[in-house]
Amino acid sequence: MDLLLALKAAIMGVVEGLTEFLPISSTGHLILAGSLLDFTGERAKVFEIAIQTGAILAVIIVYWQKIRDTVVALPSSRQAQRFALNVLVAFLPAVVLGLLFGKAIKAHLFNPLVVATTFILGAFVILWAERRPASATRIHSVDEMTPWDALKVGLAQCFAMIPGTSRSGATIIGGMLMGLSRKAATDFSFFLAIPTLIGAGVYSLYKDRALLTAADVPLFAIGLVFAFLSAWVCVRWLLRYIASHSFVPFAWYRIAFGLVVLLTWWGGWVQWVD
Repeated sequence: MDLLLALKAAIMGVVEGLTEFLPISSTGHLILAGSLLDFTGERAKVFEIAIQTGAILAVIIVYWQKIRDTVVALPSSRQAQRFALNVLVAFLPAVVLGLLFGKAIKAHLFNPLVVATTFILGAFVILWAERRPASATRIHSVDEMTPWDALKVGLAQCFAMIPGTSRSGATIIGGMLMGLSRKAATDFSFFLAIPTLIGAGVYSLYKDRALLTAADVPLFAIGLVFAFLSAWVCVRWLLRYIASHSFVPFAWYRIAFGLVVLLTWWGGWVQWVD
């Protein structure tokens, strides 16, 4: 395998892992990185979705105790059953709306103005959520959530189908606006990411399997490994960060990145298409 191509795959994996679980939109960053690295095309799109599986493996490892305890207790524990139901309920809206409107969204909304606008609007939503009084928080743990709470977070996740929104941003900030604490919203966003990202990766690989050959396996493996390693570092760091910090710095970063999108598009330096 070409060494330069392997290096590009590793860099893309790092970008995926570092941005997937932060409220800053991994898709936007992958587009920018792919354009700068000349790592584009239909196979590159499949690669970007497939390596999400590596990132989600990091979440599974970090939350392994909770996942294992839930699975073991599922037959007899009402709390475990409710938690599993909540994840399923939150997962379904994106599946349904994605299948119904996914192609239309990619055809009509994936353009630089939409990407930049959602980056910047998302920043103001984060600032709004962080200004809400502490008394607005009513749920401090994922185990306190009801299926109705989960459904609302799942509906918030659907906004991530709009390019530049950020799946993590939609679920974390959406959860906070609905009364979840910063920690509970972040935890549930991570748990919800497990079926969402694995499902997206498997579906993409199956749908576009004709584009791939056995020769692509080493390239995908490199991307998966680096996505896993960088995501593992990022998830552990974020859980420590939210214990004493807000998401406000990410809001200002989103505004700056939105301006970068507009600048690179206006200058013709990046082809902001999916």
